Amino acid sequence: MKIMNIQDLIRPTIKALKPYSSARDEFQGVTDDMVFLDANENPFENGVNRYPDPQQNKVKVLLSKIKSVPTKNILLGNGSDEVLDLIFRAFCEPNKDNVITLPPTYGMYEVLANINAINIIKVELSSSFEPQVNKILEAVNSDSKILFLCSPNNPSGNSFKVESIETLLNKFKGLVVIDEAYIDFSNEKSWLERLSEFPNLIVTQTLSKAYGMAGIRLGVCYASEEIISIFNAIKPPYNVNELTQQHAIKRLEKEDEVTNEINKIKVQRKLLISELEKIDFISKIYPTDANFVLVKVDDANKRYDELIQKGIVIRNRTTQPLCENTLRLTVGTKKENEILIKALTDLSGLTKQ
Repeated sequence: MKIMNIQDLIRPTIKALKPYSSARDEFQGVTDDMVFLDANENPFENGVNRYPDPQQNKVKVLLSKIKSVPTKNILLGNGSDEVLDLIFRAFCEPNKDNVITLPPTYGMYEVLANINAINIIKVELSSSFEPQVNKILEAVNSDSKILFLCSPNNPSGNSFKVESIETLLNKFKGLVVIDEAYIDFSNEKSWLERLSEFPNLIVTQTLSKAYGMAGIRLGVCYASEEIISIFNAIKPPYNVNELTQQHAIKRLEKEDEVTNEINKIKVQRKLLISELEKIDFISKIYPTDANFVLVKVDDANKRYDELIQKGIVIRNRTTQPLCENTLRLTVGTKKENEILIKALTDLSGLTKQ
């Protein structure tokens, strides 16, 4: 059953909160010839002496055009982690409510739950890294507020089946957060296309991956106007700095360049997988819709250390559920991938001896 009233999910203290109003929130229609004497800023221009746009309107307009989502349905954060933290703070009562996570998955869901004193119910993915829908629905209770779905999933790389997500959106009585950090590398459609169908759906994305802007820390949240208004009420007044906004605008205006880079990464992903199939100590290569490949090896700790010694840094995921002796390999440039394959081939030759 779909959530009919989002207000029933909001924490009482948040619902009663009177939002802070910054100086730049109090009027609209900024023009270049205006005199700003409202925010106690240093008046000498240096490019960053003024506070940034608290609503990041120029960035949102560009995102709206690219993603076909109205600006009223967009919130920007200081990285996706701030966006996720806002979700916890708006809807989860500390020491009472719980959230559902599906290990193995992005580790910050659990970290943020712990920071906010929120209980965690973990329902492991299946052996094929798919949500076990019935087990998830059986595990929830009246205090379950949020279900986190990372699709494409990190660290496995696969996209979850549409039917499974549909069922959860319809039957889970809380918010369903679909983390689409890697969606641009997938051939699957984004859930943004169906945002208006599900009032309990929140989609998060980032400029850190496909857009190549990890250094500016800009996360994006897409949801109903009602949910976005809640987040706007509790977010810090100037949470996205001026330099981040400037860099984001320049990058978003180069959509063709971004698309070209994504296509190159997809080509390299395919080539990388074909070469990984030749390495004798790799026993399994998991299907991926992301810009990384998860592989199962004979001894993950040993292979990780060997690659470090060769100056190659990857991610050892062997401690994660369902990920024993797995390594996560990011798809790099053609040159970087060739260096990785040569190192693995050399190690493979040593193994054969």
